[in-house]
Amino acid sequence: MLSKHPGRCRFPHGHSRRIDLVLASDSLDAGDMVVDFKALKLAVADYLDSYDHAMCINSADPSAERMRASGERVVVFEDEDPTTEAMARRSYVFLSGEIARGRSYADAEGSTYRLRPGVTLERVRVGETSTSWAEYGVE
Repeated sequence: MLSKHPGRCRFPHGHSRRIDLVLASDSLDAGDMVVDFKALKLAVADYLDSYDHAMCINSADPSAERMRASGERVVVFEDEDPTTEAMARRSYVFLSGEIARGRSYADAEGSTYRLRPGVTLERVRVGETSTSWAEYGVE
């Protein structure tokens, strides 16, 4: 719900989004990779799942408190509408933090993967449709 939007987007509606992550490094790791995609998938899995079939809403929206209290899947954007641009920025901040922490992640089989130091997140692209997207990155 985009409470600031003058048209239909101010009402509940959905999107199937695509998120592209661009990572860089000055060198490749021991496996000849910038980052193992499995590590990346594990790092963002729970974060991205929080958006799946969730209502995203601006905290300033009059119905935000009611939705938050409903116990349903709600993602509240503090004082901003949940635009594609805001989602790109939030995703960038989240993944940048995961990379900075250098955490390890275990998969269902017990294998461990790590986001290694020296990898930088250049940008996050969130697609709303096949022809419209927003990118966020810090230079």
